[in-house]
Amino acid sequence: MNTFVLVLALVAISSVYFTNDTFAEISENQVFLLEGSGFAVTEEFIKVSEIDLGLSSQDQRGSTINFLTEDGFITLDDEEFIISNLEGKFLREGKYIRLNGEIESPNGLDSSISFFGRLVDESKNGSIYGFTGRITTSDDTFKIIYTTKLSTLSKIVSTPIESEKSNINTVYILRGSSSQGIADSYIDVGSVKENSLAVQNANDPLRLRYFSQDRISIEPGTTITITNNDVVSHNVISGKENYGDRHDPFTPDGRISTGEILPGESVDILLGDAGFYRLYDPDYPWMKIIAYVFPDSDSLVFGNGQNLGN
Repeated sequence: MNTFVLVLALVAISSVYFTNDTFAEISENQVFLLEGSGFAVTEEFIKVSEIDLGLSSQDQRGSTINFLTEDGFITLDDEEFIISNLEGKFLREGKYIRLNGEIESPNGLDSSISFFGRLVDESKNGSIYGFTGRITTSDDTFKIIYTTKLSTLSKIVSTPIESEKSNINTVYILRGSSSQGIADSYIDVGSVKENSLAVQNANDPLRLRYFSQDRISIEPGTTITITNNDVVSHNVISGKENYGDRHDPFTPDGRISTGEILPGESVDILLGDAGFYRLYDPDYPWMKIIAYVFPDSDSLVFGNGQNLGN
């Protein structure tokens, strides 16, 4: 009975909350991050649920834009579901979102989701959506209520490390990153700090952490430079993130490996294939970057995320 009353209250609140008439500006060939949390409810259980998905918009037909879900996960309490085959649509140019498909549970069993989102409000760095729908597992069907943020990544002017590399874009490993501290506490006044600030949103309270950017979106075939401004050596490789595994958080995939980058040195890496790259330092796994590599984007796009090592 208590569960029913809570669900009824949540639905009543959300039905009012989701009626805003504003709409998001969505277009083709964009990369989006859909992040949020809420509750998944049955007659017997209420579970905390989180959603973290990378989306890429595709073709537009009228006011509808199709999108693909490239990477991400959904959680039910401590249980994490990896996306398997998800697709969806932005309806009425972003006023609504429909998301359907399959997810894979930790034990390898297929589950499914059916979500419908309504735009609540928007700001300069993202749009807020309220989602309702279902997660259907082999054991149960959960009704979900989420509040999420849909964000794109903001364009910046690339920062060259030397004149002959003016067309190469740079990601800085910030001083103090290896200690898992806030890099702003360790960074020297001067060019290092200026370079780091130049490629970040000055209003972002999470800036100056481990990398100067922790989410990048580029076209296939783009070269970026990784510059080590820390006091120890680093090695950046690519791999698959093992969500929830604290002992083995990543599995290398062999696509990218910088080798040892000594303090003060730089290494160029080529992101040649379309798709998602998760770049990290195996010695300091809280240091990670997600690279979204898709064709037909306008230019390099850098964004600030929550690269806090969790």
